Amino acid sequence: MRIKTVWFKQAGAQRPAEEMATVLASTIWKLADKAVTGLSKSDYDIITPERGFRILGEVMAFQVHLADRLLHGRVDDAQRAGMIRGLGKRLAEVMETNIREVVGDDGFDYQSNFMDMLNRRGDDYATFQFPGGEPSYPALRYLGNMIREVMTEADQPWVVDQIISIECPEIIETVKRAVNGLISPEPPKPRRAAPGD
Repeated sequence: MRIKTVWFKQAGAQRPAEEMATVLASTIWKLADKAVTGLSKSDYDIITPERGFRILGEVMAFQVHLADRLLHGRVDDAQRAGMIRGLGKRLAEVMETNIREVVGDDGFDYQSNFMDMLNRRGDDYATFQFPGGEPSYPALRYLGNMIREVMTEADQPWVVDQIISIECPEIIETVKRAVNGLISPEPPKPRRAAPGD
């Protein structure tokens, strides 16, 4: 699956936080959907829409936190907060739209429910280390365990390894490329004039 991770940047221009959040949300949604498809192709039981959407939510929450960690120190705190808020809001809208296509309008506030879950997971992931922008093994295991909770008993013994070993490497690398493609590199430091210049 090809995902656009490099975006045209005008020299010296910085994209609005909302635009970058929308672009990143598209990548995160596609990666989460691909992870659910990967589990299904590996014969994990994703037979109910509720299970599929819960897995999507968990994978997206992990990616949002990873993006937040990757943005830290590269953009100012206000821009980073705006991007992460915009990212969560856009993902909540996409999630609700997709759920409504399956279940219809049942009156439930799926956007608020998703945002609540996203905030809880953000607090949880904040307790794990992400050295150099890479999630530590305990952070990956936490994601695997959150997905394990929604799986059938027959699938529970194996799904954590599937998430960590097979689904996460591509997710991590693609989110890193997407963030790198959106954020301008630091401007070069001015060169000191050498004696005689």
